Formats: sequence, C-alpha cells, structure tokens
Amino acid sequence: MNESAANAATEAGNVASADPKGSTGEALVRFRYKWIPTHIFGELLSKPWIDNIVPATILLLVVAYFGSTVPNFFLHGNVMDGTRQIGELGFVVIGMMFVVVGGGIDLSVGSNFALGNILALALTNVFGLPVPVVFVAVVATCSFIGLINGILVGYFKLRAFLTTLVMLIGLRALVDTILLKYALTISAGYYDDDFWYFIGDGSVLGMPTSLALFLVMAVAMHMVLSRTRLGWHIMAVGGSRRSAHNAGISLNRTVCISYVICGSFVGVSAFFYAARLGNGGSYPGVGLEVLALTAVIVGGISLGGGRGSVVKAVIGTMIVQIISLGVVQAGLLSGAGQLVLGLILLAAIGFNVRWVKNQDKVLSRVYMSPTYFDLPAAPSTAQEADSPYASNDRLGDVEVIGLDQVDGAEDIVFDSSDNLFCGDRRGNIMRFDAPDYDTGRVFAHIGGHPLGMAVDDKDRIVVCVGGMGLYRVDQSANVEKLTDETNRSLFAIIDDSRLRLTDDCDIAPDGRIFFSEATIRFDMSSWPSDALESRASGRIVCYDPKRDITRTVARGLTFPNGITLSFDGQSILFAESWACRISRYWIEGPKAGKIERVVENLPGYPDNINRASDGTYWLALMGMRSPALDLALRVPGFRKRMSQEISNDEWLYPNLNTGCIVRFTEDGQIIESLWDKSGENHPMITSMREHKGRLYIGGIFNNRIGSLKLKSGDPNWTGPASYWGKA
Repeated sequence: MNESAANAATEAGNVASADPKGSTGEALVRFRYKWIPTHIFGELLSKPWIDNIVPATILLLVVAYFGSTVPNFFLHGNVMDGTRQIGELGFVVIGMMFVVVGGGIDLSVGSNFALGNILALALTNVFGLPVPVVFVAVVATCSFIGLINGILVGYFKLRAFLTTLVMLIGLRALVDTILLKYALTISAGYYDDDFWYFIGDGSVLGMPTSLALFLVMAVAMHMVLSRTRLGWHIMAVGGSRRSAHNAGISLNRTVCISYVICGSFVGVSAFFYAARLGNGGSYPGVGLEVLALTAVIVGGISLGGGRGSVVKAVIGTMIVQIISLGVVQAGLLSGAGQLVLGLILLAAIGFNVRWVKNQDKVLSRVYMSPTYFDLPAAPSTAQEADSPYASNDRLGDVEVIGLDQVDGAEDIVFDSSDNLFCGDRRGNIMRFDAPDYDTGRVFAHIGGHPLGMAVDDKDRIVVCVGGMGLYRVDQSANVEKLTDETNRSLFAIIDDSRLRLTDDCDIAPDGRIFFSEATIRFDMSSWPSDALESRASGRIVCYDPKRDITRTVARGLTFPNGITLSFDGQSILFAESWACRISRYWIEGPKAGKIERVVENLPGYPDNINRASDGTYWLALMGMRSPALDLALRVPGFRKRMSQEISNDEWLYPNLNTGCIVRFTEDGQIIESLWDKSGENHPMITSMREHKGRLYIGGIFNNRIGSLKLKSGDPNWTGPASYWGKA
C-alpha cells in the first residue's frame, strides 16, 4: 500500500476508533446518509440545463430591480409593449444562437433586419400585396442573405467575423440607397388590412402576437436542436470540427444551413417590426447585432460553439430587452443603455470563460457522494480456517488457452458445436474452434468492451457491451443492436433511460433477456468511483425481443453484476458486487417481481454466476475484501475527502488482484471454493463456465483463458443443452 493510501487508512481508523461501531455518533451518520440524499446536488450540477440557473437568477434580479426603482414599470401598457419587443428581438437571438452554437458569428443581422423591414413596407404600402405573400418574400430575402453568408463561410472557408462584417456594411449601404430613392413613396403609402394590424398590434390569449409566435417557435427550435439530426450536427460542428468531420458530418453544409436559419429568423423579426411600427427610416436594425450577441452570451451560450440551448437564448433575450426598456423608462441618457449592455456583455464573457474552464473541476468535487455502508465482518479465508472459503491451490493446475491472443476476456460462452467465444477490450468477439481451442480469431467486431454473454436457442451470442447496451451476434458474424435504453425513472434527476454499464445477461425460456446494469451514475472507465460511493444505483433490466420492449424490473441495487437463470426457469440469481451478496429475482410464479437474499456476507466481490452440471452454481469472486475498505465504508466523510485530495489510483477500493471461484446451492449453501494460491495462473477472475467436464475461466484483466478439469464434472454436460436441449 502506498503512503497516501496508508495515511488514508490510518485516518479512517482514527475516525472509527473515536466513534466505535454502534455508537450514537455512528447512528447519526447512518441516519444522515440514509435520509439526506447529498448526491442529488452533484446530479443536478451535471445536468446540461443547470447552466440556465445563472441567467434565470440574473433575469429575476433585473426584473426585481427595475420593478422596484422605475415607476409604473409593470403597467399593462408597458408590459404589452415590452413583451411585443421581446418577441421581435427573440427571433433574431434564436437565429444568432444557431450560428454561434455551430461555431460561427453573424454580425450582419442588423443590416439584414433593416433590409427585411424596408422590403415589407414597400410590398405593403406601395404594392399592396397580401400579408402572406409579404411574409414569404421577406423571410426568403433574408434567408438568401443568410445563404450567401453560409456559402462564403461554410464552403469558401472565409472567416465568419470578417465576412459578416463586410455583409453588414454592404447591406446597410444598400438599405440607405433604397431609402434615399423610395423613402417618400413608402412613407406616403397606406396599407389598410386587418390581418396586418393583428400582426403588429394584436394579441393571442392575452399575449402579443409576436411573443406568442416566438414562444411557439422557441419550442419547435428546441426540438430541432436537441432531438433532430440537424441539431446534433450543428452542436457537433461547433464543439469540434475535426471530430465532426471524422464522424462523417458535412461541415460545409451544416455551417451553411445555420446561417440560412439565422437569416430566416431575422426575416420573421423584421416582418413583425414593420407591422408594428411601419418605420421606414434608417434607424431600424442599428446595433441589433450587439443586442442579439449580448442576449446570446448573457443567456450562457458559449462563443466557442458546441454548447447552448434555445432556453438560454430565450432567457438572454428577456434580460437584454428588459434592461433596454428599464434604462429608457428610467430616463437615462441615450448612451447609457449601450454602456450598460456593454458592461453586461463584458461581465457575461468573463463569467462564461471562467465557468467553462472550471465547471468540470467543480463537478468533480461535488458529484462523488459516498454513502454509509455497513458490511458484517468478512468470513475467514485463511488456509487453516474451518470455512468453505479457506484458501487452497486447486487452480494451480489450470491449463492456459489463447495466451496473449486475448486481452480482457471478461466472460466465456460456448455454442452447441462446442466452439468457445469471448470478448476483449478492443471491442471484438473472439472465437476458438473446438475441440482443441488452439488458435483464436476475431469473429466479429462490436466496439466498446464486451462483458457478460449468453447463447440463445439459435446459437446466437447475446452480449452486454459496456457503454453501448445489449447486442446480438449470429453464427454468420452479423452484429445487431438489441437495445441501448430502457424506461426512464419517474423521479430520477439523471436521465437513466440510456444504458451506461450493461454487465451480464441470461435468457429466459420465453426468450426474454434479463441483464444487469451495474450503475446509472458512472461509466465503464470510472467503476472505482462507484465502488468508493457504494451507493445502490444499479438495476436489473429486461428486454423482450418479441415485442422489442425494454423495461427496468428492479432498481436500487448495489453494483448488480453476474446474472444466471435458475434451473427451473422461475427466477434469476444475480450478484451485487459491493454488497458482497447473491440475491434472487423472481420472474415467474406467485413471487414474481420480488427479491430474496440467497448468499450474504461473501469474503470478496461477486461477479459472474453460471450453472454447474450437478444443479448447483458457479460464482466468480473478482477480488477479496480488505479490513481497511470495510472500515472506510462506514466513514463516508473520509471517503469523500479521499476522492478530492488524492488521485484515484491511490484510493482505497476493491482489491481485484486476488480472486477465487465458489460453488453454491440453490438455497445459498457454499459447497467449495477454488483458489490460485500462487497468483500466477488466474489472479483476477470475473467468470467461469462449465463445459463437458471442464471449467473455463476468464478475467477482465487477463491475457488468457483458463481451463481446469473437474474431478466430479459431467463430461457430457453443456450450457446449450441445459438451456435449450441442444447436445
């Protein structure tokens, strides 16, 4: 044990000695960690929408400040006029948001807005065209300007800042030229249309028309950005163009589309503005790019791209517009509003940079939330002990298969033709042909890290892939994804619909596949964090291939791991690794849906479970318990400090360097244990599979598969025959 871990263990011992087990202090600790869910704060902070809290708080403070200092700020007329302008500005902000999230910027929105405004007035006051035609023409024109920006930035790779700045200048010159020639004609015209008045001054359900449509479009664009391929592509391109390109996303097209979207929303805004004011002067749109950009940044959308949402854009719009209106109603000088917005923009950029830089650091310190976990004293494994777990050297005669041909064969399975299959950490399914199993070859590539496996009645391999879900491989090596999600918990803060760490599986007689997900809080690479927490965040999930439905059937389990179907097909036995126990979940019969304990207080951490030929079950212990860690589990505060102050490779967490194999009966009686006393053949064991009188052994950290001849094993017994009657 290194010095840091030793110091940590000493501190845990000091804490425990000062507060012995069963004392009042420990009772309080037990109560506190049972009834006060401290992990919720970390889960909240990990949610993408948590960024909205800061701008939402700013919004409330802004409303409270101006509401208390500006007379008549909440008068009905002021509120209606202000919300109408929020709707108009909001369209431009949503458009700008799409460009910024995609990694760009559009400084031409103000000039484009002015062009759309003058076009709308010309088409109505001069030509008298119908309102729908005017709307389409204005949006199409502004979208065309966006298309030009998109082609120049997306396809010709010109810098977005300079390109849109030039477009700003050019469009403003065009608008001024039009005004010089046609301003009088436009102003002298009169457009008498009730629908036009409704667009500019009407209301829907008590809300201004522009605000109502803005909210509807905000919901629609939220769905586009967060639920559609286009939205995912824009986020990906803004987050990392190189990665997006490597993923096969068309950067040129995606960037171009984002500018077209921006232009179209600018056109919608200009249409509503023209209907409301009918202002044909040169002022409309001046400084609009600053307002929109300020709203985007104040809302918490990253200028670097790849991070943002429509909700942030809406909140930012409301903050900027309320400040603008408040400054005007407070009677400040004309330049004061721009000064205030400039200061807000500077502060928002500073906060954004600091938050992005430190968000992961803050989350890493608060997300880890160890709980109180009290294990009874571990049974002795000493060689001289009168215990079924007494250490021995029965695995000393293990023969080695596939030495250096496999890397991390976590589980092993056989088909009805006696061929051996296993996974590796490179994402492959390896095959060793019967009967000698001399040479392994890549049978299929899935990706991820294949873990527990089972064989169905058609000799197809069902495999749990850490980080990816449940997959199936047929005898022609065709890979099929069965499921990567399940039903979401009603009150879960974490989106637990996605499968993060599927672990082991088995198949019921009716074809349903039951599999474990070890934790919903951590992924494959961070399992030590779950061990340190020892929180009941795992579950058992059922996939029904006949109905293509996945449902969670048991929650609140402590790192559920190995799963096997009982011989009568009425229940499944599953391991809870950090709880050091085996439990039973009834899938049929009068107890269906209930969980019972089968084996408690194991000396190590259970992993895969499989059938034995004599009606009992084999169990792999992937590592052995240590007094230091058992003690630390009763001191969650100490484990929290340990996770914050030392690197994770120095934590006290389950020892996976020594393991053994245990055989137990249906009612939980331990029959025997098999150890590798020398620690040379299979020091770390995650699975074992009996097949024709031999026991085949796998380990997630091993570069080999073990084969042990069983003295009492049935030379004719196979797993496929036990499950499906196939010899």
